[in-house]
Amino acid sequence: MKEFYINSDGIRLHAKLDRPDDNVKGPLCILIHGFTGHMEEDHIIAVQKAINEAGVSVLRVEMYGHGKSDGEFINHTLYKWVTNALAVVSYAKELDFVTDLYICGHSQGGLLTMLIGAMCADDIKAIIPLSPAWMIPENARNGIILGNIFDQEHIPAKIKSESWEVSGDYIRTAQTIHVEDSIERFKGKVLIIHGDEDPIVPFSYAEKAVMLYKDAELFPIHGADHCFIGHFADLVNAISIFFKRINCK
Repeated sequence: MKEFYINSDGIRLHAKLDRPDDNVKGPLCILIHGFTGHMEEDHIIAVQKAINEAGVSVLRVEMYGHGKSDGEFINHTLYKWVTNALAVVSYAKELDFVTDLYICGHSQGGLLTMLIGAMCADDIKAIIPLSPAWMIPENARNGIILGNIFDQEHIPAKIKSESWEVSGDYIRTAQTIHVEDSIERFKGKVLIIHGDEDPIVPFSYAEKAVMLYKDAELFPIHGADHCFIGHFADLVNAISIFFKRINCK
């Protein structure tokens, strides 16, 4: 494992690179956490290990305002995350051992995965959104952010919950994003993994996304919550099967 920082317009993004074999070229998957998350969460580590076991290198990166990366959480927006992720893709493309590039993200990172997949469709072979929170922009336009209600036409300076606080800019930027446009633009393979008892992101969004993508499959994990607690074996199995199918190993 190598630990370092990736520059994104002067913002340092904390990163870790895990390779199954340092001596051979091969595919690499960028792995991104979710809202309030970080790269050392149990479900992120489980995914990283599963991808490594499939013979694929993993580049875990923490986005603006999260983990050990620069920026304050309250000031993070989806635009900043997009800028960060584009910098990470550019970095990954320059690595001399990389043959194919994939991106996987959880929750808000899953939404980011869907957006970056469309923006970098020529570079990314497949995407793996995990419990993708792609309802965030739609909800923001309707005056809702993770269960918190606000006036969508008169956005407050801050929105608070018991465990987090975001600025009004988070809402303003989210309102401008239309994920369906990104779904339409990505023609590569897509694996969506989602627990059917997720209390944060309704399972119906995974069902809708798999119908909209050109080449997608949905792996439902029965009884699993948003972070797949108690269901890591199913999560690992879904990832292993997917990479075997696309002949990564």
